[in-house]
Amino acid sequence: MDISKKEFINLGGFNDLIKMRYGWMVYNKNDMYIGKSIKEYGEWSQGEIDLCKQILTSSDVVIEVGSNIGSHTLALAKTVNEGVVFAFEPQNVVFQNLCANISINSITNCFCFNSALSDKKGEDFYYPNFDFTEESNFAGISLTKEKSSNVHQAKVDTLDNRFANLQRLKLLKTDAEGMEVNVLKGGFDLIKRTKPFLYVENDANYIEKSKELIELIWSLDYRIFWHIIPLYNKNNFFKNENNLFDKVHSVNILAIRKDQNIRIDLPEVKDSSHYPDLSNLIAN
Repeated sequence: MDISKKEFINLGGFNDLIKMRYGWMVYNKNDMYIGKSIKEYGEWSQGEIDLCKQILTSSDVVIEVGSNIGSHTLALAKTVNEGVVFAFEPQNVVFQNLCANISINSITNCFCFNSALSDKKGEDFYYPNFDFTEESNFAGISLTKEKSSNVHQAKVDTLDNRFANLQRLKLLKTDAEGMEVNVLKGGFDLIKRTKPFLYVENDANYIEKSKELIELIWSLDYRIFWHIIPLYNKNNFFKNENNLFDKVHSVNILAIRKDQNIRIDLPEVKDSSHYPDLSNLIAN
């Protein structure tokens, strides 16, 4: 679809506004992945959303860790329109973008927190002071403990502290750029109490952490399944046939309680030391 035929508003800065699959979305036009995907395809990593929607009903409760600008948050909030979504994003400018996208779509069942999540409340973590006018992958940053002149300090909480009284949770979705283990360790009580589905990024950029992540989830009495999807979706919202992401895939794991008798049509993780070979995967 030609950009001139889309519902699109040039906002004059590094952000633009477009009508995408789940509503209006402010996105950074310099973002190499999420922003580019929203502009060209009207969606971001739709396969992840499709799987989450199979799990959820309208009255469910969802926690999303690492919401970025809300491309998934918006879809989740509309799916659980009689429930609630709690969304966490540590980067301040990105968090402001997230809140804008929830607000302009008149979403009232989503609560956004400008915070990272880890296993210790108040831990010292920092994120880069990006120049948002330059092209970059604004979602692909890892928090660091190294303080310098070009970083901002993140607010840090734990799931167990924030949700000490939460009694119902259907889905815990985590995309924390290598901090997934920390996030889950900080939520042991919540997970044991509410027994949610876990949908967790296990990205190849942090492959050295995969074994620990898998074994941690196993220790919580969960079964784990690989969910690997291409960034390009040929059935994208804008019907754009140009694959800008080639063979790039996202790698996630879906975990369900061992006592849940649910048929999952995905490859089960049997060996914590094994990581899928992505070299032979093709675009969708």
